[in-house]
Amino acid sequence: MNKILLIIQREYLSRVKKKSFLVTTFLVPFLFIAMYALIFYVALNNQEPITTVYVVDQSGFISDELKDTEHLLFLQTNESVEALKTKMERGETSSLLLVIPKNVATSQTVELYDTEKKGIGTINTLKTKLNDILKAKALTDAGIDVTLLNGIKADVSIKSKELTVDGEKDSNVGTAIGISFGLSILIYISLFLYGNQVMRGIIEEKSNRIIEVIISSVKPFQLMMGKIIGVGLVGVTQFVLWIILSVSLMAATSAVIAGSNPQMQSIAAYQEQSTADAVGENTEERQSKIDSIVEQIKAIDYPYVLSCFLIYFIGGYLLYSALFAMVGSAVDSETETQQFMLPIIMPLLFTYMLSFSVLINNPHGSLAFWLSMVPFTSPIGMLVRIPFGVPLWQLLLSIFLLVVGFLLTTYVAARVYRVGILMYGKKASYKELFKWFKYKG
Repeated sequence: MNKILLIIQREYLSRVKKKSFLVTTFLVPFLFIAMYALIFYVALNNQEPITTVYVVDQSGFISDELKDTEHLLFLQTNESVEALKTKMERGETSSLLLVIPKNVATSQTVELYDTEKKGIGTINTLKTKLNDILKAKALTDAGIDVTLLNGIKADVSIKSKELTVDGEKDSNVGTAIGISFGLSILIYISLFLYGNQVMRGIIEEKSNRIIEVIISSVKPFQLMMGKIIGVGLVGVTQFVLWIILSVSLMAATSAVIAGSNPQMQSIAAYQEQSTADAVGENTEERQSKIDSIVEQIKAIDYPYVLSCFLIYFIGGYLLYSALFAMVGSAVDSETETQQFMLPIIMPLLFTYMLSFSVLINNPHGSLAFWLSMVPFTSPIGMLVRIPFGVPLWQLLLSIFLLVVGFLLTTYVAARVYRVGILMYGKKASYKELFKWFKYKG
């Protein structure tokens, strides 16, 4: 046991003291905050320019109904289409030219001229406005009061409630889906990130013949377990630091933006008001929706979710790292690992792909249940289900099976590992791995 602890200590300290670990751990949260700050800055300072749209209305009823927007200024003109085209070709104007034919109500087609392609937002705005005008005219011709029809609106808000033994609790599917997506992506990336570190470390020591010196002092099983646990502790340390730094930086950034930059506040407030005026939104209604989203985020049981994530990260990492260690011991270089990697990653990849469709649509179905129980798929399957509410007995059973799966996988991997780390120059195959597993001693 003391030898395993020494190996764990060596693997852990040798990695956390590396400049790459320190840079990655402390730089990643700053990069994420900087990315969001850059997106926010670009969104505020790179607004769509105001575009003048010259309208040649041959129908006689469209141009009067085209109202200016925040980025589009409509001007009716009596100039000929050819004259306006000539001006645009000569560069005398960079505006748009909208030609509305006389039979637009039946043809449902207009022509838009420009010297350069406009963004999809401009095209969609023009299309929406023209569709609304034609629809209003058709309703008026049919004797339907458009004003009365537009005044009839329905916007049902469903407040989900979950009935539990402790009473009613707010239940929001959208929030649960968002958390499920985030957890499945994070666990999928982390298992491969740290599992690969174990495999590469073994391949490096084996190719440098350092492993022969180490094996003379410790048993292969002790070496493998020390490496797996040591790298796993590095991963847990990195995740904990990322969570602490990210929360601290986000809180500090929000305080700076909210309290010490009145210019940004005024710009944001102006744009919000302009947008509301342009599209006729109800500010109070929108604020109510924002408040509802904030309340749903606050209602998340973060300690429970983070605890489950750490449990399944550690369990999944230990299970898959044993397999990665087995592969690393069986090959002489990283290029030879490809033939063994596909069977290992298939269960995780299969569950990861299903998490975006089947699991979130039916988190309590039989497929979701079994995927959250099988040790090779439960790290993703159960974490996708956690935000939707999982019975305690299912959670405990899944964790128990994950532990049993880790022990069995480690037993198999250790028997292959003890032979593979001393094999050089021979290309391993599945048949060879099976022989190594059966060797006695």
